[in-house]
Amino acid sequence: MLRASGARAEVFAADLADEAQCAALLPAVNATFGRVDAVVNNASLFEYDNVASFGYAAMERHWRANTGPAIVLARALHASVSERGVPAGGACVVNLLDQKLWNPNPDHLSYTLSKAALEAATTLLAQALAPAVRVCGVAPGVTLLSGDMSGPEFEQSHAMTPLRRSSTPQDVARSVRFLLESPAITGTTLLVDGGQHLQPQARDVMFLAREQNTP
Repeated sequence: MLRASGARAEVFAADLADEAQCAALLPAVNATFGRVDAVVNNASLFEYDNVASFGYAAMERHWRANTGPAIVLARALHASVSERGVPAGGACVVNLLDQKLWNPNPDHLSYTLSKAALEAATTLLAQALAPAVRVCGVAPGVTLLSGDMSGPEFEQSHAMTPLRRSSTPQDVARSVRFLLESPAITGTTLLVDGGQHLQPQARDVMFLAREQNTP
């Protein structure tokens, strides 16, 4: 347990790809804190595949990590707040998506499909869980090192946007907080990517940066 500036934080462990563990997670948090008003679905699997290497196993791994848990946790939040009663829009789910959905390329195929399903689920959950629970999305751009991306490749990729900067963790956190504190917003997604989605890219930015640095 961590206490700082009057806040209390505790760590709970669950394999979100395991439906039973995922379903038990929010009730455990609720039992410890007495109430839960928001869920931020940030956990994600990001493994590379493309059309040539695609297989059912890779697709299932991504859906079990990136899509299914968000629905199970949103449902659990709705059940929790419905039991105690909350004002309309008083609880919120924020799903972390990807600007890639608005600027598609065929790299990371299974990952992209799982995030596309989560974006659709954001709309469907917003309809199904209203009025008690709002459901929104945040779609970052290049934010952290991932996969086998090198530091220089990250820096170059991060600058491949109209604003010459993509998102930082602080940008994402501010956007999530804005949605949590905005009771009139549901069923929509904020793109927080420095405008990357406005700039068509035939491949993932890591590969574009790598190609530019290849003699």
